[in-house]
Amino acid sequence: MSDANRLEATVRTEFGKGAARRTRRDGKVPAVLYGHSTDPQHLALDARAFAKVLRDNGTNAVLTLDIAGKEQIALTKSVVTHPIRRNIEHADLLVIKKGEKVIVDVPVIVTGDAAPGAQIAQDANTVSIESDAMKIPESIEVSVEGAEAGTQVLAGQLELPEGATLQTDPETLIVNVVTEQVEEEPEAEAEGEAAEGEAAEGEAEGDSSESSDS
Repeated sequence: MSDANRLEATVRTEFGKGAARRTRRDGKVPAVLYGHSTDPQHLALDARAFAKVLRDNGTNAVLTLDIAGKEQIALTKSVVTHPIRRNIEHADLLVIKKGEKVIVDVPVIVTGDAAPGAQIAQDANTVSIESDAMKIPESIEVSVEGAEAGTQVLAGQLELPEGATLQTDPETLIVNVVTEQVEEEPEAEAEGEAAEGEAAEGEAEGDSSESSDS
């Protein structure tokens, strides 16, 4: 385990919204550690250090926690961020053991460019896999380089890391390559609007002339 994923965790003794706000004000993230039939532990993690681990390892980061001198390996199960400020407000951590397999959602990254005249529509951004807790991939890549319109990539066609097994329905559509939609040229639209405007002006002048003759 990289030292970059080693975090000191302090035990929280105060709970509730007010206590959580004070924890965040002190530059820490309120977290709950649970799993393996253990009682949930309420912890506080250094906000900057935790955010760096997530940036470097993705949302399924595995942590080595130092809890009052006792080491515990944990998987980042879920993270709640502020909708505007984007700072981490809370985290759920799952107790894991080396060699254990876990089920996680992993992002799917589409690479490459489709063939000319085709465009890419990504229908699913993540897939669920079962993987060794210590070997969870940060993402799964699928290339669509040169793919023609009509090409589809299903979950069952994704190339998974060795030892990982797919939990998502293999028939789930991940990528759909479709015919590129060509928008009408703005100049043509402007010319059409100008022509309509001139026609309307001509009709208005004709109506005015008839009115003055009567």
